[in-house]
Amino acid sequence: MLVLLAVVLLGPSDFGWAADGQERVLVLYSTRLGTQLPAVTDAELPRIFRAAFAADIDFHTEYLDVARFPDPEYQAGLRDFLATKYRSLRFDVVVALQDVAFQFVSVHRDSLFPDTPVVFSTADGNVRRLANSTGVSVALDLRPTLSLATAMQPDVNQVFVVTGASRRDKVYESLARAQFQSFEPRLTFTYLSGLPTRELEQRLSALPPQSIIYYLLFYQDGNGENVNPLEYLDRLTAIASRPVYSWVDSTMGRGIVGGSLQAQVALIHAVGDSALRVLRGEPADGIPMTTPDLNVAQVDARQLRRWGISDARVPAGTRILFREPSAWDRYRVYLLSVAAVLFAQTALISGLILQRSRRRKAEAQSRESQAELRASYERISDMGRRLLAAQDAERSHIARELHDDLGQQAALLAVDLQRLSRSAHEQDRDRNRLVEEAAARAQGLAKGVRDLSHGLHPTALHRIGLVAALTSLQREFSRPGVGVTFAHENVPTELPYNLALGLFRVAQEGVRNATRHGAAHNVSVRLTGDASGLTLSIIDDGVGFDVDAVRGEGLGLVSMRERIESLGGTLKIRSKSGAGADLEAAIPFSC
Repeated sequence: MLVLLAVVLLGPSDFGWAADGQERVLVLYSTRLGTQLPAVTDAELPRIFRAAFAADIDFHTEYLDVARFPDPEYQAGLRDFLATKYRSLRFDVVVALQDVAFQFVSVHRDSLFPDTPVVFSTADGNVRRLANSTGVSVALDLRPTLSLATAMQPDVNQVFVVTGASRRDKVYESLARAQFQSFEPRLTFTYLSGLPTRELEQRLSALPPQSIIYYLLFYQDGNGENVNPLEYLDRLTAIASRPVYSWVDSTMGRGIVGGSLQAQVALIHAVGDSALRVLRGEPADGIPMTTPDLNVAQVDARQLRRWGISDARVPAGTRILFREPSAWDRYRVYLLSVAAVLFAQTALISGLILQRSRRRKAEAQSRESQAELRASYERISDMGRRLLAAQDAERSHIARELHDDLGQQAALLAVDLQRLSRSAHEQDRDRNRLVEEAAARAQGLAKGVRDLSHGLHPTALHRIGLVAALTSLQREFSRPGVGVTFAHENVPTELPYNLALGLFRVAQEGVRNATRHGAAHNVSVRLTGDASGLTLSIIDDGVGFDVDAVRGEGLGLVSMRERIESLGGTLKIRSKSGAGADLEAAIPFSC
């Protein structure tokens, strides 16, 4: 009531107003602040809008904490609060996430947002659309997780379903009971619903063999204690005596084996796309509702090892996350380099031995061919000397680089630390200065090692894909005075690794050339896809160069062209002195 009174007394003059023409968006959550869906939405939705509009969106969020406050008077009070808070604002779109928020808007829309378009998400496939609204319908199907679990653990015959005592927890329990009937009597279900935490932990720590745990939702235990569902899951998986499965991807990495998990980021992007269309002027009623399939089968490799589940039992198409790299993955570059050197040396030695044998046979057959054989021998010997000299030169080069850069930094760091230890009884000012210098050198040493590692092997491609790797590249090269932007459109989530690696290397070399050699202040990177393939363009405002003059000379340009052509693509470079550069690489999907 104090907050409501403050809003009434202060009036609109004491609040920040959006600029004329600035878009306003209100997001209503069906859960409280601090849970996973609001965190994902607050990160993704502004990013979606920011990519489409030059000006920032005036973004507002509100929460319907019905799990902790189920009384109808709570929603009535919240309605009055919102009516007072936003009485002088008109929103361009209201986003209602999940059914509780959508039902709230359905009941109170006329008094709160009478003319505002609504974009909503719902798990009810038969929901009735409001006037001037559109949405995303994603049915909550809990069964595929059980199918995945029984495929990996075919001996399972009992399932313990964990859920809480709040009204929202019970809704999920009712849905599970209805959907799980199709698995009976092959599986026996025990619903551990609304138990006090201590009793629930005792049950989960002593479950029978050939059983699993299905974690639904848990906002409140049997003693009325309110909890955060994901933090509570961490607590339960730590003491569980049998494998735990779930249905939403926010539970991944918190001790569950896996499941057919609903992707929350994909849900927010689907809702955001519809909201964008409304903000661009399309009538909400004219935008059809979408029903995307957001479930992705995925498992945690660490939990597979914990419970002794073989990777061979994981169904085809299931993502295996958190897999530790093998020795081959970690040291593949070094092993291949050593193998290549050994192969070259073996081939050279074998060639020398073979040539020597032939020379001796030729000497025995005819003295006339002796000169020719000797010349051949000398040529091969010279080849061997040059190969060894090249190897020694390369090794010396690497040794100098390590010594002059990382080695010197490490040595200076050691000296500073020694000086620091001797200055223990000196004034604090000198000691602090030495500490700062040592810390700076340590940071430089760490950055040098990190940059060298990242340049050799872009591990982000394996973990998060090409788009995320290019986003990381944008951040790496952006600095004061140099702005690097990255945009993408219609880029498939899954790409062949050789295609993704080729485009990443070209982007890496192109941005490096623009910022370091081209003295560019602005670099634009864009990746677009269509039915035929992907196109990468890099445009900068640097000093430019004569393309014909450097053709075949710059190793970076040669490397980029060879990469693209090896994938069946084309590379075009347009530039002239003083006019920046424009690079375009196109690669077909057929590679």
